[in-house]
Amino acid sequence: MSNAIGKPTSRVDGRLKVTGRAVYTAEHHLANIAYAHLVLSSVSKGRLLALDTTAAAAAPGVITVMTHLNAPLMAATQVFDTTTETSGAESTSVPILQTDRVYWHGQPMAVVVAETLEQAQYAAGLVRAEYAEEPARVTLRGKEDQGFPPENILGAAAEIHRGDVDAALAASAARVDHEYSTPLEHHNAIEPHATTAFWDGDQLTVYDSSQYIFGVRQTLAEKFGLPLSHVRVLAPFVGGGFGGKGLAWPNVALCVAAARMVGRPVKLSLTRAQMFACTGYRSPTEQRVALGADSQGRLTALRHTGYSQTSTGNTFAEMFTFPARHLYACPNVRLEQKIVRLDVAAPTFMRGPGEAPGTFALESALDELAYELGIDPIELRARNEPERDPDSGRPFSSRHLTEAYRIGADMFGWSRRDPKPRSMSDGRWLVGWGVASAMYPYYRFPASARVKLLADGSAQVETGAQDMGMGTATVHTLIVADHLGLPLAKVRARLGDTDLPFAAIAAGSATTVSAGSAIESACLALKSQLLALARSGDGPLREVPDAEMELRDSGVYLKADSQHGEAYAALLARHRRECVEARADTQAGDEMKNFSMVSTGAQFCEVRVDPDLGEVRVSRFLGVFDGGRILSPKTARSQFLGGIVMGLGMALMEETVVDARNGRVVNPGLAEYLVPVHADVPAIEVHWLDKPDPQAPLGARGIGEIGITGVAAAVANAVYHATGRRIRDLPITPEKLL
Repeated sequence: MSNAIGKPTSRVDGRLKVTGRAVYTAEHHLANIAYAHLVLSSVSKGRLLALDTTAAAAAPGVITVMTHLNAPLMAATQVFDTTTETSGAESTSVPILQTDRVYWHGQPMAVVVAETLEQAQYAAGLVRAEYAEEPARVTLRGKEDQGFPPENILGAAAEIHRGDVDAALAASAARVDHEYSTPLEHHNAIEPHATTAFWDGDQLTVYDSSQYIFGVRQTLAEKFGLPLSHVRVLAPFVGGGFGGKGLAWPNVALCVAAARMVGRPVKLSLTRAQMFACTGYRSPTEQRVALGADSQGRLTALRHTGYSQTSTGNTFAEMFTFPARHLYACPNVRLEQKIVRLDVAAPTFMRGPGEAPGTFALESALDELAYELGIDPIELRARNEPERDPDSGRPFSSRHLTEAYRIGADMFGWSRRDPKPRSMSDGRWLVGWGVASAMYPYYRFPASARVKLLADGSAQVETGAQDMGMGTATVHTLIVADHLGLPLAKVRARLGDTDLPFAAIAAGSATTVSAGSAIESACLALKSQLLALARSGDGPLREVPDAEMELRDSGVYLKADSQHGEAYAALLARHRRECVEARADTQAGDEMKNFSMVSTGAQFCEVRVDPDLGEVRVSRFLGVFDGGRILSPKTARSQFLGGIVMGLGMALMEETVVDARNGRVVNPGLAEYLVPVHADVPAIEVHWLDKPDPQAPLGARGIGEIGITGVAAAVANAVYHATGRRIRDLPITPEKLL
């Protein structure tokens, strides 16, 4: 064993990225390539009466203008959302460029293909559309009476009823009952959505900035009537996703259709504004949380209800009631959420979907209850720590939330906090401290992997998993190096290609345990082959039992004698083998059926608030997490930090503003849609317990999303402590404080 796992390791692809040698989707420059640009609708609902493409078609360099009148036939495919199970990645049931109907503001209505990108963009501005506009519903607020419960949410019941909540609330010694809201948010990954497609007869190859290349392959095969074997999708490098690249948005199929139409490769890259129009977002939520407790702070009633929006083209529920199902013991519970169908683009998963907005409401309400009771908010949470999962009744596989709070309180200096609002200051700045719980469930998806040991003694690990920057290639390399006893430099990870073994969507913080378990199984199978080769023939380990041999130092050696053995290169040369390989296919395990598997954490925040201007500055932040075994500490730290920074944006600045008159996004760019920059980010500390989960492969649980959960509530709770003003409507802006 190399003991590579658990050591701080720099990203194996880091040098490629910082030197510009990592090739992203829009950087594939194929021979004779053409460039496409979208023309989007300017109304939210109606019918296209006329589309004048004459001037565009006559513009310099234009090859064709594709509309619903001349586009190749694209079959309808099943939509991937929170209520269905499908192997595809279709984002909407709206027949894009197959109809004259308009379903949302920003729906693609035409595609201009030209010799250069600039020519395509110029010509797209010459297309003139005339619409028969119809009344549209474009904002959630005021449409609550049109809400309906989804059939299920990710296979779970949309409603949970336990005990008599109303009676328990009425009899409670203390209670809170408030409404909380979170806005529409866009992912804004640095790499825009892009697709490059080319046909070779009926063979289709697509480069796509995707978190789910096998789903994209399935959808494109069905949409264009191809066998799966005729479609190859590649995404070896993805510049951020956060859930926004989990589905095939309309640009993907339109690029493929345009390539078929013009008979040459086509590249379609969305502008930042177009990403706001047609690639998904986090649904806004309106939530109501009512909590009741006895005089000792033990919860007697928990009601969490509310609404989120979906579109006419999908049925997506932002699962904000999920944290309330697992975090706290309570005998009387009512959890209900409804969705409202609007004439808007399709919402989708965004980092910590459900858990991020859900913990804002629940953890803010817990803080309000702590003040009602006069109990420290950390102590209140400890008094309601469940022994078993409150929803399923299953035992926890591993849960150490109270320990995370204890460690965090010591590190943060929580005992020095004066609980009275507006009691702490630093010069003219009001100072506040707040806490909140983080939580995210464990998921494991089916996956396959192949591991090869080559004749030169190096190894190659292959899986179709996608890496959006979270360090997947690094973790895969660590697992192989650890099992085969190789230095990291002698292991190469290949990923992001549907010609490689299957991997599910890179989502749900599941890639490490899903693909990792398949890689580990493949390594164990490969080990068996290597031991058999070592003891056969006339090698130095001939007829030595397996139990007395181990893989280390780039070879097979006796456990009892570090010098007695055979290097891999010599072993393969002796058997005249170019390589030895093993493949493993793993399924979602029974651990999720038998145990409640939830990662948790404690978020600590310090803010400074200008009492005259309402300016809020997060001056200190600490997150302490129980996420199982940490395989790659250096990349794990980056994941925790990234989640926290994204949570700070959610708390203080992120909001997509929609014009209620016409459905147009009025801030479709990073100049108007605010995200945290360096000046907004304080000193952030992260700490993890590193306690392996005995039920999880590799002892690990996913950590990519837990970092964002609870952050907005911790900030809001700190703002209340600093100012005495409770903000229940994100983001927390100076206007709301003054």
